[in-house]
Amino acid sequence: MNSEEESMSEESGDDDNSSENGTTGLECDFSAYVLFHEGNAGAPCLSFDILPDDLGDNRTCNTPVTCYFVAGTQAARTHVNNVILMKMSNLAKVSQSNNDDSDSDEDDDKPVVSSVTLRHNGCVNRIRATCVNNIHLAATWSELGQVNIFDVSHMLNVVNNKSSQETFQEDIAGDPLFTFNGHRMEGFALDWCPTMPGTFATGDCEKYIHVWKPNDGGSWEIGNRPYTAHTASVEDIQWSPNEAYVFASCSVDKSIRVWDARTSPNKACMLTVPNAHDSDVNVIHWNRNDPFIVSGGDDTMVKVWDLRQFENGSAVAVLKYHDAPVNTVEWHPSDSSVLATGCEGSQILQWDLGVERDPVASADDNMDVPQELLFVHKGQQEMKELHWHPQVPGLIISTANSGFNIFKTVSC
Repeated sequence: MNSEEESMSEESGDDDNSSENGTTGLECDFSAYVLFHEGNAGAPCLSFDILPDDLGDNRTCNTPVTCYFVAGTQAARTHVNNVILMKMSNLAKVSQSNNDDSDSDEDDDKPVVSSVTLRHNGCVNRIRATCVNNIHLAATWSELGQVNIFDVSHMLNVVNNKSSQETFQEDIAGDPLFTFNGHRMEGFALDWCPTMPGTFATGDCEKYIHVWKPNDGGSWEIGNRPYTAHTASVEDIQWSPNEAYVFASCSVDKSIRVWDARTSPNKACMLTVPNAHDSDVNVIHWNRNDPFIVSGGDDTMVKVWDLRQFENGSAVAVLKYHDAPVNTVEWHPSDSSVLATGCEGSQILQWDLGVERDPVASADDNMDVPQELLFVHKGQQEMKELHWHPQVPGLIISTANSGFNIFKTVSC
């Protein structure tokens, strides 16, 4: 077990180090950002999740921002992987942190990153966090086929109290609170249920889904019979934000399915779109306010599905602008028409489906650019995952093979 405090490397101006995906010499126009920071945590962290905090909701970027998240590494050597909990503070607005005319070297103006690491058995395919009875939990999918649950509450205390780091090293062995070895192979699909604390679901690369129900004493009950309607790898799982027992999944078999966990696994699939994309469906996300699901696939498409018209097989919106397989999608936490999407290249796109289309657009307009497209964010290499911060409206954290970006655009 290691604990450490380190500073992320800060860069601004030209992205001269980006040589892949057409980003060489790409200049960042900071006037388009309210806040922008980037950094690297060492080994690539290809999955992460934001931790809720007690600093208040609807926070603005007018004062320096603080945020917490957990991430999992994918190091070159299996035995040196970690779960990392980070506290990132003093994240100032662009006008303060990227002023080219400023010669100030004051440390007070620099971001501060405190982190604690926990040894993890194998690379972390995906990590998701929740809070149950004031206990902060992180679940991980390991490349070794295990699903682990860690109590990260003490890690959170450590980053908030530097003096406790030494005690943390001595007292915490880093063992999972609970481990499940019942999947037949590794997987990526994992999600906590927001309406039933402690309940979550996991899907593997064979085709099987298991639903976990919490027991007393830090253990979980996992049924022996998996959900089996998919015919290929389950790539993502999302619980409904409003309806208990209901979750959705997507798969390499091109389908999106909606399940009712109250019924037996062989009868639980309620709704299906069998050919939602032309190839693998990589990710889905459930709108928190309206009955819509967004999906992203290997076909580079982003599609929006109205659950009230789900089984007619027609998306209510098809968004075309990515240039590589889409591997991360997420609705804005409070604006039900806004979403962000990312692809395996270097793009993160912000969309507003509430934009009224202009039926008499000029022939001189660039019709290759969708009218719903708000913003294009580039610079990261091999984009993997993004999340909107639920308590800082418009703030996005994203991770890629090249590191993390934290930003808020003028568009959201």
